[in-house]
Amino acid sequence: MKGRVIKSTGSWYSVQTDTGNIQARLRGKFKQDELKLTNPIAVGDFVLIEKEENQSTSVITDILPRENYIIRKSTRKTHFSHILASNIDQAFLIVTLRNPRTSLGFIDRFLVSTESFRIPATILVNKMDESYKEKDLEYLETIKEIYEPIGYPVLEISALKGENLKEKFLPLLQGKTTLLSGHSGVGKSTFLNKLVPQAQQATKEISKFSAKGVHTTTFAEMFELGEGGFLIDTPGIKEFGILDIEEQELSHYFVEMRQYLGQCKYNNCKHINEPGCIVLEKLEEGYIHPYRYDSYVNILFEEESHK
Repeated sequence: MKGRVIKSTGSWYSVQTDTGNIQARLRGKFKQDELKLTNPIAVGDFVLIEKEENQSTSVITDILPRENYIIRKSTRKTHFSHILASNIDQAFLIVTLRNPRTSLGFIDRFLVSTESFRIPATILVNKMDESYKEKDLEYLETIKEIYEPIGYPVLEISALKGENLKEKFLPLLQGKTTLLSGHSGVGKSTFLNKLVPQAQQATKEISKFSAKGVHTTTFAEMFELGEGGFLIDTPGIKEFGILDIEEQELSHYFVEMRQYLGQCKYNNCKHINEPGCIVLEKLEEGYIHPYRYDSYVNILFEEESHK
Protein backbone atom coordinates (compact mmCIF):
# COMPACT_ATOMS: atom_id res chain seq x y z
CA MET A 1 0.00 0.00 0.00
CA LYS A 2 1.24 3.49 -0.85
CA GLY A 3 1.04 6.38 1.56
CA ARG A 4 2.61 9.71 2.51
CA VAL A 5 4.40 10.40 5.78
CA ILE A 6 2.61 13.22 7.61
CA LYS A 7 4.37 13.00 10.98
CA SER A 8 7.65 11.66 12.30
CA THR A 9 8.29 11.01 15.97
CA GLY A 10 11.65 9.36 15.59
CA SER A 11 10.79 5.68 15.57
CA TRP A 12 7.14 5.77 14.50
CA TYR A 13 5.57 7.51 11.55
CA SER A 14 2.02 8.56 10.76
CA VAL A 15 1.29 7.65 7.15
CA GLN A 16 -1.71 8.99 5.26
CA THR A 17 -3.29 6.44 2.93
CA ASP A 18 -6.46 6.27 0.87
CA THR A 19 -8.09 4.35 3.71
CA GLY A 20 -6.99 6.63 6.55
CA ASN A 21 -3.92 7.34 8.68
CA ILE A 22 -1.75 4.40 9.71
CA GLN A 23 1.00 4.14 12.33
CA ALA A 24 4.08 2.53 10.83
CA ARG A 25 7.64 1.80 11.82
CA LEU A 26 10.75 1.43 9.74
CA ARG A 27 11.88 -2.01 8.70
CA GLY A 28 15.67 -2.26 8.76
CA LYS A 29 17.97 0.42 7.43
CA PHE A 30 17.54 2.35 4.22
CA LYS A 31 20.41 3.38 2.01
CA GLN A 32 20.07 7.05 1.17
CA ASP A 33 22.23 7.72 -1.89
CA GLU A 34 25.31 8.11 0.29
CA LEU A 35 23.62 10.78 2.40
CA LYS A 36 24.35 10.43 6.10
CA LEU A 37 20.99 11.26 7.63
CA THR A 38 19.75 11.55 11.18
CA ASN A 39 16.26 10.87 9.80
CA PRO A 40 16.06 8.20 7.07
CA ILE A 41 12.39 9.07 6.46
CA ALA A 42 11.12 12.63 6.26
CA VAL A 43 7.70 14.22 6.44
CA GLY A 44 6.41 14.48 2.87
CA ASP A 45 7.99 11.20 1.77
CA PHE A 46 5.88 8.81 -0.28
CA VAL A 47 6.38 5.29 1.06
CA LEU A 48 5.23 1.72 0.57
CA ILE A 49 3.85 0.00 3.67
CA GLU A 50 2.52 -3.39 4.57
CA LYS A 51 0.62 -4.70 7.57
CA GLU A 52 2.55 -6.56 10.25
CA GLU A 53 1.31 -10.08 10.89
CA ASN A 54 -1.21 -10.29 13.72
CA GLN A 55 -0.66 -6.61 14.48
CA SER A 56 -2.66 -3.40 14.07
CA THR A 57 0.50 -1.60 12.97
CA SER A 58 2.42 -1.54 9.69
CA VAL A 59 6.00 -1.42 8.48
CA ILE A 60 7.53 0.88 5.88
CA THR A 61 9.18 -1.32 3.28
CA ASP A 62 10.40 1.29 0.80
CA ILE A 63 10.77 5.04 0.22
CA LEU A 64 9.73 6.23 -3.22
CA PRO A 65 12.14 8.61 -5.03
CA ARG A 66 11.97 12.16 -3.72
CA GLU A 67 11.18 14.98 -6.12
CA ASN A 68 13.05 17.41 -3.86
CA TYR A 69 13.81 18.12 -0.22
CA ILE A 70 15.05 20.82 2.14
CA ILE A 71 18.11 19.59 4.00
CA ARG A 72 20.48 21.07 6.56
CA LYS A 73 23.47 19.98 8.59
CA SER A 74 22.63 18.11 11.76
CA THR A 75 23.23 20.13 14.91
CA ARG A 76 23.90 16.96 16.92
CA LYS A 77 25.97 14.70 14.66
CA THR A 78 29.04 15.85 12.77
CA HIS A 79 28.96 15.09 9.02
CA PHE A 80 25.30 14.10 9.28
CA SER A 81 22.34 15.88 7.72
CA HIS A 82 18.68 16.28 8.56
CA ILE A 83 15.89 16.46 5.99
CA LEU A 84 13.29 19.01 7.10
CA ALA A 85 10.72 17.85 4.55
CA SER A 86 10.44 16.38 1.06
CA ASN A 87 8.28 16.63 -2.07
CA ILE A 88 7.34 20.25 -1.45
CA ASP A 89 6.00 22.83 -3.90
CA GLN A 90 6.98 26.01 -2.10
CA ALA A 91 8.53 27.30 1.12
CA PHE A 92 7.50 30.08 3.49
CA LEU A 93 10.29 31.42 5.67
CA ILE A 94 8.92 33.30 8.66
CA VAL A 95 11.30 35.99 9.93
CA THR A 96 11.09 38.62 12.65
CA LEU A 97 12.73 42.01 13.12
CA ARG A 98 13.33 41.60 16.84
CA ASN A 99 12.99 39.00 19.62
CA PRO A 100 14.37 37.02 17.84
CA ARG A 101 15.91 39.04 15.01
CA THR A 102 16.41 36.92 11.89
CA SER A 103 19.80 37.58 10.32
CA LEU A 104 20.34 38.07 6.60
CA GLY A 105 22.87 35.24 6.72
CA PHE A 106 20.20 32.85 8.01
CA ILE A 107 17.79 33.93 5.27
CA ASP A 108 20.44 33.46 2.58
CA ARG A 109 21.42 29.99 3.80
CA PHE A 110 17.79 28.93 3.71
CA LEU A 111 17.36 30.33 0.21
CA VAL A 112 20.47 28.51 -1.02
CA SER A 113 18.82 25.29 0.14
CA THR A 114 15.53 26.05 -1.64
CA GLU A 115 17.31 27.23 -4.80
CA SER A 116 19.28 23.99 -5.02
CA PHE A 117 15.96 22.34 -5.98
CA ARG A 118 14.37 25.45 -7.54
CA ILE A 119 11.73 25.53 -4.81
CA PRO A 120 9.91 28.91 -4.83
CA ALA A 121 10.34 30.74 -1.50
CA THR A 122 8.42 33.58 0.12
CA ILE A 123 9.62 35.61 3.11
CA LEU A 124 6.95 36.40 5.71
CA VAL A 125 7.87 39.17 8.16
CA ASN A 126 5.78 38.35 11.22
CA LYS A 127 4.85 40.31 14.38
CA MET A 128 4.10 43.49 12.47
CA ASP A 129 1.54 44.30 15.19
CA GLU A 130 4.39 45.19 17.56
CA SER A 131 5.72 48.72 18.02
CA TYR A 132 9.20 48.93 16.54
CA LYS A 133 12.06 51.34 16.82
CA GLU A 134 13.32 53.16 13.76
CA LYS A 135 16.28 50.79 13.36
CA ASP A 136 13.88 47.81 13.23
CA LEU A 137 11.83 49.41 10.47
CA GLU A 138 15.04 50.25 8.62
CA TYR A 139 15.91 46.55 8.80
CA LEU A 140 12.52 45.71 7.29
CA GLU A 141 13.24 48.08 4.40
CA THR A 142 16.65 46.45 3.93
CA ILE A 143 15.03 43.01 3.69
CA LYS A 144 12.59 44.30 1.06
CA GLU A 145 15.34 46.13 -0.81
CA ILE A 146 17.48 42.97 -1.01
CA TYR A 147 14.98 40.20 -1.73
CA GLU A 148 12.04 41.64 -3.65
CA PRO A 149 14.07 42.71 -6.73
CA ILE A 150 15.52 39.19 -7.10
CA GLY A 151 12.13 37.49 -7.03
CA TYR A 152 11.46 36.63 -3.40
CA PRO A 153 8.16 38.15 -2.22
CA VAL A 154 8.39 39.84 1.20
CA LEU A 155 5.01 39.96 2.95
CA GLU A 156 4.28 41.69 6.26
CA ILE A 157 1.95 39.76 8.56
CA SER A 158 0.66 39.56 12.11
CA ALA A 159 -0.05 35.91 12.90
CA LEU A 160 -1.16 36.88 16.41
CA LYS A 161 -3.91 39.22 15.23
CA GLY A 162 -4.58 37.00 12.26
CA GLU A 163 -6.30 39.70 10.25
CA ASN A 164 -7.10 38.48 6.74
CA LEU A 165 -4.60 35.62 7.07
CA LYS A 166 -6.98 33.03 5.65
CA GLU A 167 -8.14 35.31 2.85
CA LYS A 168 -4.55 36.22 2.02
CA PHE A 169 -2.82 32.85 2.27
CA LEU A 170 -5.27 30.01 1.66
CA PRO A 171 -5.40 30.80 -2.09
CA LEU A 172 -1.58 30.58 -2.17
CA LEU A 173 -1.62 27.22 -0.38
CA GLN A 174 -4.42 25.42 -2.21
CA GLY A 175 -3.36 22.25 -3.96
CA LYS A 176 0.28 22.66 -2.86
CA THR A 177 2.59 21.24 -0.22
CA THR A 178 4.12 24.20 1.61
CA LEU A 179 7.01 24.10 4.05
CA LEU A 180 6.92 26.52 6.99
CA SER A 181 10.31 27.31 8.50
CA GLY A 182 12.16 29.84 10.64
CA HIS A 183 13.80 30.40 14.01
CA SER A 184 12.08 29.25 17.18
CA GLY A 185 9.78 31.98 18.43
CA VAL A 186 9.01 33.69 15.11
CA GLY A 187 5.38 32.56 15.25
CA LYS A 188 5.20 29.52 12.98
CA SER A 189 2.78 27.68 15.24
CA THR A 190 0.58 30.76 15.68
CA PHE A 191 0.48 31.19 11.89
CA LEU A 192 -0.36 27.51 11.46
CA ASN A 193 -3.14 27.56 14.06
CA LYS A 194 -4.82 30.49 12.32
CA LEU A 195 -4.85 28.65 8.99
CA VAL A 196 -5.43 25.13 10.32
CA PRO A 197 -7.39 25.53 13.58
CA GLN A 198 -7.44 21.78 14.19
CA ALA A 199 -3.65 21.78 14.46
CA GLN A 200 -3.58 23.73 17.74
CA GLN A 201 0.18 23.60 17.98
CA ALA A 202 1.55 24.58 21.37
CA THR A 203 2.81 28.15 21.51
CA LYS A 204 4.96 29.66 24.20
CA GLU A 205 6.14 33.08 25.16
CA ILE A 206 9.61 34.05 23.99
CA SER A 207 12.16 33.70 26.74
CA LYS A 208 12.69 37.29 27.84
CA PHE A 209 16.01 36.31 29.35
CA SER A 210 17.59 35.00 26.16
CA ALA A 211 15.40 36.82 23.58
CA LYS A 212 15.53 33.55 21.66
CA GLY A 213 12.70 31.24 20.80
CA VAL A 214 11.57 28.38 22.97
CA HIS A 215 11.24 25.16 21.01
CA THR A 216 7.58 24.23 20.87
CA THR A 217 7.56 21.94 17.82
CA THR A 218 9.67 18.84 18.37
CA PHE A 219 9.00 16.97 15.14
CA ALA A 220 7.97 18.04 11.67
CA GLU A 221 4.31 17.47 10.92
CA MET A 222 2.17 17.90 7.83
CA PHE A 223 -1.37 19.27 8.16
CA GLU A 224 -4.05 18.93 5.53
CA LEU A 225 -5.86 22.09 4.53
CA GLY A 226 -9.60 21.87 4.16
CA GLU A 227 -9.36 23.61 0.80
CA GLY A 228 -6.78 21.12 -0.52
CA GLY A 229 -3.06 21.20 0.01
CA PHE A 230 -0.73 20.63 2.95
CA LEU A 231 1.19 22.86 5.34
CA ILE A 232 4.34 21.40 6.93
CA ASP A 233 5.34 22.80 10.31
CA THR A 234 8.99 22.24 11.23
CA PRO A 235 10.93 22.57 14.49
CA GLY A 236 12.44 26.00 15.07
CA ILE A 237 15.97 26.35 13.74
CA LYS A 238 18.65 28.36 15.51
CA GLU A 239 21.17 28.03 12.70
CA PHE A 240 20.82 26.81 9.14
CA GLY A 241 23.97 24.91 8.24
CA ILE A 242 23.90 24.06 4.57
CA LEU A 243 25.33 20.88 3.14
CA ASP A 244 28.68 20.58 1.43
CA ILE A 245 28.31 22.41 -1.84
CA GLU A 246 30.97 22.41 -4.52
CA GLU A 247 32.68 25.79 -4.91
CA GLN A 248 31.57 26.03 -8.53
CA GLU A 249 27.95 25.24 -7.59
CA LEU A 250 27.29 27.84 -4.91
CA SER A 251 26.92 30.82 -7.24
CA HIS A 252 24.18 28.92 -9.12
CA TYR A 253 22.03 29.15 -5.99
CA PHE A 254 22.27 32.94 -5.79
CA VAL A 255 19.66 33.95 -8.36
CA GLU A 256 21.17 37.36 -9.11
CA MET A 257 24.53 35.74 -9.93
CA ARG A 258 23.10 32.89 -11.99
CA GLN A 259 22.40 35.03 -15.06
CA TYR A 260 26.06 36.07 -15.33
CA LEU A 261 27.66 32.66 -14.89
CA GLY A 262 29.79 31.48 -17.77
CA GLN A 263 30.68 35.05 -18.74
CA CYS A 264 33.78 35.33 -16.52
CA LYS A 265 37.25 35.23 -18.04
CA TYR A 266 38.09 31.95 -16.29
CA ASN A 267 35.85 28.88 -16.26
CA ASN A 268 36.69 28.06 -12.64
CA CYS A 269 36.08 31.60 -11.37
CA LYS A 270 35.07 31.74 -7.68
CA HIS A 271 34.08 35.42 -8.00
CA ILE A 272 36.45 36.54 -5.24
CA ASN A 273 39.35 38.47 -6.79
CA GLU A 274 39.88 36.93 -10.21
CA PRO A 275 40.57 39.24 -13.16
CA GLY A 276 37.78 39.48 -15.71
CA CYS A 277 35.08 38.38 -13.23
CA ILE A 278 31.68 39.53 -14.48
CA VAL A 279 30.09 38.96 -11.03
CA LEU A 280 32.53 41.40 -9.39
CA GLU A 281 31.81 43.88 -12.18
CA LYS A 282 28.06 43.62 -11.59
CA LEU A 283 28.64 43.98 -7.84
CA GLU A 284 30.50 47.25 -8.48
CA GLU A 285 27.73 48.42 -10.82
CA GLY A 286 25.08 47.77 -8.16
CA TYR A 287 23.32 44.83 -9.83
CA ILE A 288 24.25 42.52 -6.96
CA HIS A 289 23.52 43.64 -3.40
CA PRO A 290 26.67 43.84 -1.20
CA TYR A 291 24.94 41.98 1.66
CA ARG A 292 24.10 39.10 -0.65
CA TYR A 293 27.64 39.01 -1.98
CA ASP A 294 28.95 38.95 1.62
CA SER A 295 26.69 35.96 2.33
CA TYR A 296 28.04 34.21 -0.76
CA VAL A 297 31.65 34.73 0.37
CA ASN A 298 30.88 33.65 3.96
CA ILE A 299 29.20 30.42 2.81
CA LEU A 300 31.98 29.74 0.30
CA PHE A 301 34.76 30.02 2.87
CA GLU A 302 32.73 28.18 5.48
CA GLU A 303 32.42 25.25 3.11
CA GLU A 304 36.13 25.40 2.24
CA SER A 305 37.11 25.32 5.92
CA HIS A 306 35.14 22.10 6.42
CA LYS A 307 36.94 20.24 3.64
